[in-house]
Amino acid sequence: MTPTPPAFEDQLRAASLRVTAPRAAVLAEVHDRPHVDVDTLTVAVRARLGKVSTQAVYDVLRALTAAGLVRRIEPAGSPARYEARVGDNHHHVVCRTCGAVSDVDCVVGEAPCLDAPSTHGFTIDEAEVTYWGTCPVCQQAGTDPSARAPTAPLTTALVAQRTTTPAGSSGSRSNPSTSSSTRPMKEQQ
Repeated sequence: MTPTPPAFEDQLRAASLRVTAPRAAVLAEVHDRPHVDVDTLTVAVRARLGKVSTQAVYDVLRALTAAGLVRRIEPAGSPARYEARVGDNHHHVVCRTCGAVSDVDCVVGEAPCLDAPSTHGFTIDEAEVTYWGTCPVCQQAGTDPSARAPTAPLTTALVAQRTTTPAGSSGSRSNPSTSSSTRPMKEQQ
């Protein structure tokens, strides 16, 4: 059993959550693995703790998300992913070939960062933007993004092996398509 740094236990207490080994382990692993999916996270938590059920990991993620300690994102065609970068207005870039995800800082800074031409009576407080392209590793490998349907499930093993690359360095922003959602994160859970 790998010890969990006290900082994660302090974060749980500050969010009025009871400190448990699964909560501390999930929080630590989300910090270590930005944009992690539940399957990859469950394997990592099991390596840290020994035995833990997939349902327990889902329950912990739900509690951590509700407490604002992690953020859930759902790129199209991908399982839900979790990240520890919360409290700022940032977006994501996703590789169409391998599914790698990186953070993209918002140019405007504050939410919602996009003005909807019509709100249909909604009070809009957030816009979620996803840029799509080809990551540097797939570009270098000469992988053809059209060989993979944009909505096909992502390969967890490929994504788990990747290191996150800053979005600005990929050179893949020449033709990004964007997807926006005006639903608050609370509704997406």
